[in-house]
Amino acid sequence: MKDSSIVGEALAQVMPRTNKYWFQQPHLLKLNLLLLMPLLSSSVAGYDGSLMNGLQSLEQWQTYFGSPSGATLGLVNAAQAIGSVLALPFVGVLTDKFGRKPSLFLGLAIIIVATIIQATSFNLSQFIIARAIVGFGGMFSVHPSPLLIAELAYPTHRGKYTSAFWTMYYLGAILASWTTFGCQNYQSTWAWRIPSILQAGFPIIQLIFFYWVPESPRWLVSKDRTVEATEILSRYHAPDQGPGESPLVRYQLEQIVQTLRQEKIASSAGWSALISTPGNRKRTLIAFLVGFMAQWNGVAVVSYYLTLVLRTIGITSTYTQTLINGLLQVFNFASALGAAFLVDRLGRRTLFLWSGVGMLVSYIILTACSAVVSISGNQSAGIVVVVTLFTFFFHYDIAYTPLLFGYPTEVLPFNIRGKGLTVELFGIYGSLTLVSFVNPIGLENIGWKYYLVFSVLLVIFLGITYFLFPETKGHTLEEIAVLFDGPQVLGGDLGKASSKDPSSDIQHYEGV
Repeated sequence: MKDSSIVGEALAQVMPRTNKYWFQQPHLLKLNLLLLMPLLSSSVAGYDGSLMNGLQSLEQWQTYFGSPSGATLGLVNAAQAIGSVLALPFVGVLTDKFGRKPSLFLGLAIIIVATIIQATSFNLSQFIIARAIVGFGGMFSVHPSPLLIAELAYPTHRGKYTSAFWTMYYLGAILASWTTFGCQNYQSTWAWRIPSILQAGFPIIQLIFFYWVPESPRWLVSKDRTVEATEILSRYHAPDQGPGESPLVRYQLEQIVQTLRQEKIASSAGWSALISTPGNRKRTLIAFLVGFMAQWNGVAVVSYYLTLVLRTIGITSTYTQTLINGLLQVFNFASALGAAFLVDRLGRRTLFLWSGVGMLVSYIILTACSAVVSISGNQSAGIVVVVTLFTFFFHYDIAYTPLLFGYPTEVLPFNIRGKGLTVELFGIYGSLTLVSFVNPIGLENIGWKYYLVFSVLLVIFLGITYFLFPETKGHTLEEIAVLFDGPQVLGGDLGKASSKDPSSDIQHYEGV
């Protein structure tokens, strides 16, 4: 695929020409390996999501904590989301003021502490508190990671890497589901304590390599640390020439400086910048809706309450439930990873629309077959339900996994990117808090009829996607602003390659 189809013609003109693959170039290999560290932040969330499905299937966990159900079970699952919501007022401010890396470090440290509390739980209250702390720390880990990835990634890799971010959710889910599956025969509390302990695995790995992960060049420029930003871009994007001498690095710096200068002139102070212009209002709405729809499209039912869903169709064996959960996570990872590599070829909008149609059809079939099982006990219909769970997740995974953070990160300009992602995270975890309480009550009281709610919502969400979501393929992060604010947001020199020294623009920006 041509570079110009991925990043646009102007940027493609200044990119180094080579016949080597990226992994044959030491600077790109090192950069992509280092970006695995923030990439793993989503695996922490994935581990937690699948862990609760697995633990609910274990008799040892049910017995030790008194078989929680209904609202109590809802609180157990909602605790993580509640902790995440409590962190939202602080995480955006910390990320913008002190940088992406300090926020990430704080989150990883909190998760490790929370894991110790959860693994040593002696009653349900301690377990719930631990999950809330996991959610609080997880927010400081998840929030800065896609920002760091998008603002550090090599231009032609940005779309794939930002899309791969939430795809790694399923790497954590795979580890959690198969760890739970392997521990089910322990006759002591170690059956659920071992999977709880391993929740600290990913944060520990991230902390080991944390020192070598660079800070965001865009954040550095925004703090008048342009020399450091230039050195980072030169080292990881074009090391064959001196700092700031590569046409690629010059072009990127000019775009960053020009865009930050325009945003600084035009933006309102603080959070009001999110709604200060028509373009920002549309961006903020998209960011919130992506997070909101990601939870209310029905995935929260079959993700956090897979055990209850399987029980409604007669699958009650712990072995079978944990096996299906494990296989489903592997399937999810493969589906999402495949879609992450297709975002630059098919486009973001295409994947969202394809996902919406597929989820709607899957939920209609899921609802109909669940009704048949409930009314007649037909086991063939129960098998179709299990198959439909996989087809639903496939269509969820091709858009809402790779693009959950990748798409809002692209459409939000630097000056509101951190705050905009906070709005999206509120949409995600605020919704998750509510559905975590509502879903077990709905499933236990009205069974398959509860799925009708999500079938209706999926129709609404498909319409929102069609009329509101623009395509961002083929644009740099700065050029995407044109889709929302018009061509005047970019200076004339930024539409073509330049070899001039960007220091004059940098000084102009610093003096605004």
